Amino acid sequence: MRFATQCVHAGQTPDPSTGAVMTPVYFTSTFAQRAPGDHDGYEYARVHNPTRTALEGNLAALEGAAHGVAFASGVAATDAVLKGLSAGDHVVATNDLYGGTYRLFTQVYERFGLAFTFADLTDPANLEAALQANTKLVWLETPTNPLLRILDIARLADIAHAAGADVVVDNTFATPMLQQPLALGADLVVHSATKYLGGHSDVILGAVLTSRDDWNERLRFQVKSTGAVPGPMDCFLVLRGTKTLHLRVERACANAERIVAFLADHPKVGAVLYPGLPSHAGHDVAKRQMARYGAMVSFTLKDDRVETAHALMSRTNVFTLAESLGGVESLIEHPTSMTHGSIPADVRRAAGLSDSLIRLSVGVEDVQDLIDDLSAALDTV
Repeated sequence: MRFATQCVHAGQTPDPSTGAVMTPVYFTSTFAQRAPGDHDGYEYARVHNPTRTALEGNLAALEGAAHGVAFASGVAATDAVLKGLSAGDHVVATNDLYGGTYRLFTQVYERFGLAFTFADLTDPANLEAALQANTKLVWLETPTNPLLRILDIARLADIAHAAGADVVVDNTFATPMLQQPLALGADLVVHSATKYLGGHSDVILGAVLTSRDDWNERLRFQVKSTGAVPGPMDCFLVLRGTKTLHLRVERACANAERIVAFLADHPKVGAVLYPGLPSHAGHDVAKRQMARYGAMVSFTLKDDRVETAHALMSRTNVFTLAESLGGVESLIEHPTSMTHGSIPADVRRAAGLSDSLIRLSVGVEDVQDLIDDLSAALDTV
């Protein structure tokens, strides 16, 4: 099946007992057994739930994976991957990544004996320099959050695998519609399904997709042993969301491209960060590994003060000032005081994240209303 058809159908069949077209929401904590150990694959809902099974099959198909494992949040999915490592192991991560991931790495797992090196992985030579004998994992985001840098997944995967390390790609920004990391050589794909996969800002959920049987076993062990699993209603909401993923992402990308053109020509705007711009440092790589360039846009103002950025963000009416991304509604936020506030200021600045950077998650509204909203806000600052 092609991608759009997979969005609607993968992992789902009409309910065999009733013929219901939509996957039922199985609100149950346990399942009857015919005899001790004699059941149909479901015995306790922490380990498996039929609604979750349908979602995992759907997400695996969208990423071209053999296995999908759902978790209670994107952070819980990241946490489960790290629990597949051992004290003394080393992880190399891109130095421009989601603040919650950085916090989990440095404030939780460093205390338990994992070591992390953060490097600018837009240059593959920096990965080669950062690798150590005990490096077990290379953690990538592309496009990165919030600077929208592009990493060459295939090249970085080759380098990592030659050193005996596995590769994880956080594909939340790109979605499986725009980028297929497993096909490019990654071992694991992580999603905050809260974002584009759910698509309606009404659910928290995460997922890990892989074709590696050994990683699937590690992740399933974490499901059973640590229990950070989503409830059946959450799974249903994301499963409903993926049915329109292809439609929503296509519209959001088209809107983003129009907004980028508007911002690039505005006299009060400084830098516009968007991989679809030919001037973007990662444009050629993005063109090679992405179907389109996404619906996330970051930009700075020529008046580079934090106060000016705050003033702009407080004066939009269609764009909502809020964290998160990937919903049908457009959001505007200030990374250094919101999504990336947990990263120390000196670390943020060293990575190139200025205090006045503004990040947009472009939704599916009428694009002219979005442009008019930004234009009116810019006129006031």
